[in-house]
Amino acid sequence: MVQPRRLFDCVDYQLEKFDKQDMLAAKENGAWRKYSTREVKEKVNNLSAGLLQLSVSANDWSDEGADKIGIISNNRPEWIITDMAVQQLGAMLVPVYPTTNPTEIQFIFNDAQVKYVFVSGKDLYEKVKAIAQNIPSLKNIYAFDQVEGADHWNAISALATPETIAQVEQIKKSIPESHLATIIYTSGTTGTPKGVMLTHKNIVSNLLDGKASFPFPDAPDYKALSFLPLNHIFEKNVSYIYLFSGISIYYAESLDSIGDNLKEVMPDMFTTVPRLLEKVFERIMSKGNELTGFKRKLFYWSVDLAEKYDNLHSGGVYYNLKLAIANKLIFSKWREALGNNVKCIITGGAACQEKLLRIFNGAKIPVFEGYGPTENSPVIAVNRQEPGGMMIGTVGPPINDIVVKLAEDGEILVKGPSVMKGYYKRPDLTAETVIDGWLHTGDIGTWINNKFLKITDRKKELFKTSGGKYVAPQPIENLLKSSLFIEQVMVVGAERKFVGALIVPSFATLKVWMKEHNISFNSNEAAIKNEQVLNHYKNIVESMNPKFNHVEQIKKFELLPREWSVDTGEMTPKMSLKRKIIMEKYKDEVERIYS
Repeated sequence: MVQPRRLFDCVDYQLEKFDKQDMLAAKENGAWRKYSTREVKEKVNNLSAGLLQLSVSANDWSDEGADKIGIISNNRPEWIITDMAVQQLGAMLVPVYPTTNPTEIQFIFNDAQVKYVFVSGKDLYEKVKAIAQNIPSLKNIYAFDQVEGADHWNAISALATPETIAQVEQIKKSIPESHLATIIYTSGTTGTPKGVMLTHKNIVSNLLDGKASFPFPDAPDYKALSFLPLNHIFEKNVSYIYLFSGISIYYAESLDSIGDNLKEVMPDMFTTVPRLLEKVFERIMSKGNELTGFKRKLFYWSVDLAEKYDNLHSGGVYYNLKLAIANKLIFSKWREALGNNVKCIITGGAACQEKLLRIFNGAKIPVFEGYGPTENSPVIAVNRQEPGGMMIGTVGPPINDIVVKLAEDGEILVKGPSVMKGYYKRPDLTAETVIDGWLHTGDIGTWINNKFLKITDRKKELFKTSGGKYVAPQPIENLLKSSLFIEQVMVVGAERKFVGALIVPSFATLKVWMKEHNISFNSNEAAIKNEQVLNHYKNIVESMNPKFNHVEQIKKFELLPREWSVDTGEMTPKMSLKRKIIMEKYKDEVERIYS
């Protein structure tokens, strides 16, 4: 039996244990195209052999000497095939988000001295082509789609010969688990991206520990839907868990098609981020708002019941009976929309509203929150599927082989085999982040029942008011977002005399409320200036203020007319707020709060 030590071992491992007909699958020309384990192995080896003909190699086996291959693409089988083909030569994949701006792409590719780049289609080809002359190390750009003027990725595999395929097999055997598997660039406080160096041992130890801790079963009949960006270590790690577990990976066509793809694939599991869960919930509640009479009352009665759900404490016979009725009449339709087969959803990347976790789990849609930074490959903790292994409102217990402790200021420190090798070409930043083997995460946490880890805030997001009092914005924001009328919110107040907030209303919900109160809705801009609307939001904020201590209470706020997004620059690709960007973009609104 193949013993997994390197990420690419998953192919031979799966071939021995599962030998599937649908190891990977994606929509091609409107139909699902399935790739068997044997076909994936052949494609990976041919691509490796072709890259070898292009002189891609580990060279002197050093971190800087090994060749770097860039990839900018949506999730698809070609992504994971390329990843493994590059690894098999001792070279390293440098993945970049498709939404990354050209200036940042240029910096990353120059910093890593990327030799070749793979892109999905025309737009990304043109994006890279426009800056190619500024990247001296770049030899060529290959496209997965047929793009006029671009070399197709199949042209590389066509270079493979029996001799080079045999060479690849020899190189594979020589690659140690201590060798770098990838360099993943993350945004940093320095203003330029930092390259996180992750070895095969880092990622493989983390995914195997995560698989055993959660646990993920060996389940060749299971299917997973993949739509979070593969260039983020969270989705990449979980993808390899799927591959080592024999779980088929089906790639969603796009974020817009997830709803349709869920119904088609009927997946057993998928990963997500809180922002996408919020948007799903907002759509559900918007549909509920359209109901009338008894159906509307039944809908809201069911949601209120689920909001009280606690997996660790039974609500009693009467509560459980009512929840069973709600599940049959209302929540069964929610589950149908997800394919009616979901056994688990894992959320990470940012804090999830406790209210959402209670509602979804009460509706028999099991959502498990986990946590970890790229620098830890990434998982530190995750709520478990086993009885008593989940506490809603926490990120769960640490996974196997991970040691976690809290510093005096509450910062989460972690030690274990999955802690990164360091930041690429930045020993100074590495020394600041990994001290005596302990990774300093920058997150503030606390223990619940000496077992469950709870994240309270980001260390760098804590701010002091002009009165010298510290404020943690994240818990305040999460509570405010629990209102159906609030889509997004950012708390402000650093070096100011009180705490304020920028609020993006949920306009779908607001429109219904305005109609019920005989207020005409002409535009978002007009709505947020309406006196009755402003008073409504003032009442919402004031109703929540007593749940915060005095210094944390929102004294004034500004309503904004447009949702923040990745495309408009206010959110990261994993859908976290870019606080500095928002502060700059809405400086006039912030000044109005304090005028």
